[in-house]
Amino acid sequence: MCHVLNVNRSGYYAWSNKPASARALDNALLLDEIKQFYAVSGNIYGSPRIYRDCKAAGLACSENRVAKLMHQAKLHAVRGYRRARHKAGKPAIAAPNRLRQVFVATTPDEAWVTDITQIYTHEGWLYLAVVIDLYSRAVVGWSMQGHIRTELVLDAMLMAKWRRQPKQPVVIHSDQGSQFGSDDFNRWCKENNFVTSMSRRGNCYDNAAMESFFSSLKKEKTRGKIYNTREEC
Repeated sequence: MCHVLNVNRSGYYAWSNKPASARALDNALLLDEIKQFYAVSGNIYGSPRIYRDCKAAGLACSENRVAKLMHQAKLHAVRGYRRARHKAGKPAIAAPNRLRQVFVATTPDEAWVTDITQIYTHEGWLYLAVVIDLYSRAVVGWSMQGHIRTELVLDAMLMAKWRRQPKQPVVIHSDQGSQFGSDDFNRWCKENNFVTSMSRRGNCYDNAAMESFFSSLKKEKTRGKIYNTREEC
């Protein structure tokens, strides 16, 4: 082979035995994480969503790098499947960002964070709303439904309130999803002594505590698994 390619034999063996570069090793590790996130999505997410999952997990990468590695590994988004769609536009009621990326609480029930994720099943999407206490990082409320209406997050909040019975006002931080900006959600929070707080629009780092929780949940519980029914979850 060396003779055919007109390459010096000793030079060829020196090249073939050369250890992989640090960049190549880093790419291999990143690709392994990408493959896990891709499997969690049911093999349907493209590079933009996989990139957001990587950033939420604290991985150092760019969207272009993720796209390149996925292309090389032949990991492609499924275009024919109708993904879950969320209403665009600003929420009806936008609250100020009271946490400002400080996800530390000094006492229980001082500040809670909440968000919604989706789990793929053969019946369609199952939506999961979770409420976490920033002091203990424990899940204090959750709700799973086949829809993404405001009742989904209100059920999770009701569970958290019933379980914790907070005696003082609690800051409840979310993104600017329409469910959290709805009149029903904000009225319920006011009536039950919750102070609403919202991430800046399009900034996933403003709710990084929830992003990290959902990333761990998917990697540890739903990675590479597609449930047959929503009930099975």
